[in-house]
Amino acid sequence: MGKATRSILFACNMNSVRSPIAEALARRLLGPGTRVESCGVYEGMLDPFVAEVLLENDLPVPQRPPQTFADVDLAEFDRVIALSPEAAAEARRLSGNVSYWEIDNPTDIRGGDEELRRAYRLCRDCLAERINSEFQSTTAISPAS
Repeated sequence: MGKATRSILFACNMNSVRSPIAEALARRLLGPGTRVESCGVYEGMLDPFVAEVLLENDLPVPQRPPQTFADVDLAEFDRVIALSPEAAAEARRLSGNVSYWEIDNPTDIRGGDEELRRAYRLCRDCLAERINSEFQSTTAISPAS
């Protein structure tokens, strides 16, 4: 991962889907030596499908309520990774130092619960692959159970 990354902030629209999944995956991969948090542009609440797909991989469900950019200090993070265009714009407005990863929003899928679960799993697995690739480690996180 180049120079040692000691702190990462993942951001999306409402800190309810993509960013909490990324936070849980990165925490598992990078361990306690790296501070990993997430936030959103707007206030939201954790999506119940997120808890489901995290638990499928024995990943912890976030215990704190979703937070916004107003709740975090971007200067405290080595890396800010935006997972939506809105989050990228807000992070750039606040700090300028941001990476943007294009990750499909599973809430855009229309259909029944099984179609939604597949979309959320795909989001989780895409994030796992990207995090593994970006923060190469000898202990890769498994994208799917």
